[in-house]
Amino acid sequence: MKKVFTALLAGVFIISTAAITVSAEEYEIQKGDNLWDIAEDNQTSVDALMEINDLKSTVVHPKQIILLNEQYIVEQADTLEGIAEKYSVTVDEIKRWNNLTSDIIVIGQVLEIKSVSDEQVSDSIGKTNSTASKVDTETEEVTSKESREGKTIEVAATAYTASCEGCSGITYTGLDLNKNPNAKVIAVDPNVIPMGSEVYVEGYGYATAADIGSAIKGNKIDVFVPTLSEAEKWGTRSLEVTILE
Repeated sequence: MKKVFTALLAGVFIISTAAITVSAEEYEIQKGDNLWDIAEDNQTSVDALMEINDLKSTVVHPKQIILLNEQYIVEQADTLEGIAEKYSVTVDEIKRWNNLTSDIIVIGQVLEIKSVSDEQVSDSIGKTNSTASKVDTETEEVTSKESREGKTIEVAATAYTASCEGCSGITYTGLDLNKNPNAKVIAVDPNVIPMGSEVYVEGYGYATAADIGSAIKGNKIDVFVPTLSEAEKWGTRSLEVTILE
């Protein structure tokens, strides 16, 4: 994808990891709607919609708000297998619901999770709150180099964004950055940092190597940021990247 590079110098800052979150996608019932058509349009089932919304019958009314599915925000060390197990679905289903062409997912990526029950959602939120507390208490620990085990290399880092004229916003691995502006992605030379690797980037945080660039050769990386102004502010930095084990 097209990149935006800058040559401005800027200070290094640390971005801490965010807690895992789940949120629901809503739909307002229109005149003539029924659960069967809504389920088909959203690749789910009537039973799932009834379970998610605690409906006692299939009757719905105009302007009624129902939940279609769940959205899961990918966190550090998540895998499709782990997320699928948490929601009692399959990896293939998650890939189909999200138009994924590979098993690579990135921190901050939003995944649609369909056909989940209230019990599963409640259990997931409970785990989310527990994980959030754990992340908060461990923030200081993960800031030490000793807690980030892996190979550390020094690189020249620039920044790019999807919100610019002529930018497609689609990474080499197929992730739409316009739909995932909070994704933590870096473009790499796969010969130096293997595609799909989880990394810790000094001044950027935990991220996934999920993109490439024509100018990214050798010990160079390009970090994704949501806006052009952030890319310009980033400039060019010499910093360390740890390829996590």
